Amino acid sequence: MIAGAPAAGKGTQCEKIVKKFGLVHISAGDLLRAEVSSGSEAGKKAESFMSQGYLVPNELVVEMVKNRLSQQDAQESGWLLDGYPRSAEQAEAIQEAGIRPDVFILIDVSDDELVERVTGRRLDPETNTIYHMKFKPPPDAIVHRLVQRSDDTEDKLRNRLATHHKNVEAVVGYYKDMLVEVNGQRSMDEVFAEIGGVLSAFTEDESPAQQR
Repeated sequence: MIAGAPAAGKGTQCEKIVKKFGLVHISAGDLLRAEVSSGSEAGKKAESFMSQGYLVPNELVVEMVKNRLSQQDAQESGWLLDGYPRSAEQAEAIQEAGIRPDVFILIDVSDDELVERVTGRRLDPETNTIYHMKFKPPPDAIVHRLVQRSDDTEDKLRNRLATHHKNVEAVVGYYKDMLVEVNGQRSMDEVFAEIGGVLSAFTEDESPAQQR
């Protein structure tokens, strides 16, 4: 399992993990959208809640996650569960369903750093390219047409971070014995070097029959 605040770099690290270790990447959000799109029984149930503006019940999402983790590719290659569970209730539910990770990676980045990362982002509406005024400056010729997305403001981000911290603190309690905290305030390659080292050491410690 992997967790991190908005803009902590979790998406980039997931891509690198999947590429190096061949794990099956599973995001609960993507899974939910796929089920709805496919018109499956679970998807139809979920859509009935979503269309009314309600959260999809935990038991339904847990069932989707459980079904996906039981598929052959995830069983043979191992899985990377991204951004789920997000609450103590969800953690308890999947634990009761027999779902336990071998390692829980938490990418730590300070709130101030996250604010700088997010508020500096700008979108080029003509190319959909995302720039950052400090870390990935746009060419001078297009600066005038760049826009800031409505969610990329400090107030909105700090609200999201407050929710994230509350949820992560609750979830981490279920995985303390397998928790690995990684400093995310470094380059993407430095962060991945540490994560890769953790996962490599873990797989090397197991026999081939146990490796996931």
